[in-house]
Amino acid sequence: MLEHYDVIVVGGGHAGNEAAHAAATLGSKVLLVSMNLGTIGAMSCNPAMGGVAKGQILREIDALGGMSGRISDQSAIQFRMLNRSKGPAMWSPRTQNDRHQFAQDWRSAIESNPNIHLWQDMVTSLIIQDNTVRGVTTQLGINIHSHSTILTSGTFLQGKIHLGLQQFSGGRSGERAAEGITSQLADHGFITGRMKTGTPPRVDGRSIDYSKTEQQPGEPTTEAFSYFRPLHRLDQHPCHITYTNPLVHERLAASLDESPMFNGAIQSKGPRYCPSIEDKIHRFADKDRHQIFIEPEGRHTIETYVNGFSTSLPKEVQLNAMRLIPGMENVRMFRPGYAVEYDYFPPTQLHHTLETRALTNLYFAGQINGTTGYEEAACQGLMAGINSHLKLKKQAPFILERDQAYIGVLIDDLVTKGTDEPYRMFTSRAEYRILLRQDNADSRLTPLGRKLGLISEADWAKYNAKQESLTQKENLLHHGSALPEEVNELLTENNSSPITQKTKWSQLISRPHIKLSALIACNEDLRKAFEQTPPHWLEHIETGVKYKGYIEKEQAQADRMRSLQDLALPVDLEYARLTSLSMEARQKLQDHKPKTLGAAGKISGVSASDLSVLMVYLGR
Repeated sequence: MLEHYDVIVVGGGHAGNEAAHAAATLGSKVLLVSMNLGTIGAMSCNPAMGGVAKGQILREIDALGGMSGRISDQSAIQFRMLNRSKGPAMWSPRTQNDRHQFAQDWRSAIESNPNIHLWQDMVTSLIIQDNTVRGVTTQLGINIHSHSTILTSGTFLQGKIHLGLQQFSGGRSGERAAEGITSQLADHGFITGRMKTGTPPRVDGRSIDYSKTEQQPGEPTTEAFSYFRPLHRLDQHPCHITYTNPLVHERLAASLDESPMFNGAIQSKGPRYCPSIEDKIHRFADKDRHQIFIEPEGRHTIETYVNGFSTSLPKEVQLNAMRLIPGMENVRMFRPGYAVEYDYFPPTQLHHTLETRALTNLYFAGQINGTTGYEEAACQGLMAGINSHLKLKKQAPFILERDQAYIGVLIDDLVTKGTDEPYRMFTSRAEYRILLRQDNADSRLTPLGRKLGLISEADWAKYNAKQESLTQKENLLHHGSALPEEVNELLTENNSSPITQKTKWSQLISRPHIKLSALIACNEDLRKAFEQTPPHWLEHIETGVKYKGYIEKEQAQADRMRSLQDLALPVDLEYARLTSLSMEARQKLQDHKPKTLGAAGKISGVSASDLSVLMVYLGR
């Protein structure tokens, strides 16, 4: 029998690793249980981290003291900032990663934490006494006791893999499914459901004719996900783009009767925004091509990921269809794509701490809550790990609000609204996205991480040095002035009106098309003040100055909404008469009769726009 632990984490994926690391760093004694310790930190699907809104989440994890951003930096083979053509609130960092190094670095991070112990086994049930989870029982018949248990089961609960007409038990290719927990929790009143995800084939990169594809290089940069670790990036590896065509679509369409998605074998919902290739040709029949990204899986492997070709069709169909794509005429396949169905628990059964409502001291994190994506899973693991430790120490829970972090938006969406399809984070889900930019996650969250105990002395010193430097530079722009002869040529070149008198640098930056970097070149004092300032610091400063009015307005809206959380709603309010509310909101509000505006916002189906309607009705 193993010793008693403060926290048991079940699962060694992105959620489980962050949960274990956070709880252990805060001082809890943690046991990480995985069916296969050799797959800790495995990138089950695409070899990439970040992307639209997901990059913001990784920055937030790092700012709080989590590890995913740092490990992504260490294993990166390409960096890109997405959405550069849009406003700064939409910019999202993304890395292509070495899959093997990523997992190795996570394993090293876990093993280097003395408060984390490891155990290879399958958890088959929970030890439950008086509606409180006291530990776990494993397939080897071992009872392991703990104060808290965090389930991060990914796609393994009752996992079933689909490949054409073949079906077999498994949570990932070559790995068995986890049995027992779902039925036990259902017996304790939990509602369960099924979801589906998929993955594309992996191919031999040597068999691809890259001359027929478009190269997609990385961006030269010193930027990283982590605010605290210097970037040591080797030469970047390019990705490549190619396209399907009508011949590919015809070949796929001819075999749809062998697709488990179309022949009824799969009943559950998959990710709306990451459809399989057979779903694409069916839903978008008017399109004669779809984009395919050819992505290397690492620096020292020829294995290549065919992004955009997720499929569960028979392996022969997959290969024959790929060979009709330009550049892939002679492609060799390492592993076919497949779909996997798995159990999840609708997340309205959780508190905002990610502790379950039905059973005390049990936490869920990751795909078990209906989400999809490494980043979404990792941030939930971080929050579950923090809150399990805080509860053990009888301290107040740690909950992020919607105006504080994308993490707060994600958890609030899940807990209050639920989801019946895999939830993926987008910038559009955040009503305060001007506040929640990728460049300011440290100023938003690092003081909170320090207060928790996740930010080390060294990292706290780096944070304060950076903030002091930024403040000095921003003050110079707000208080220093430009002379007409210094800047008028630049202004005229950018179709901006020349100035006739001394003008604050901040006023000039506020003009469209006027860049801080260009103004620095116009003045010797600015050149000295900004000498050796990293380019992404310049972007951060420029964003703060250029969008100052918008930022202040959005912050005022967030503060106003927070102050109205306790605003009382009339007990006799007839919601059916408020036609500006959505039909679902009218029904849910009428059924629940919430006492306050804040309580109304926590009802599944009541959106932020519905709350605005209620505020208008109340004269606020």
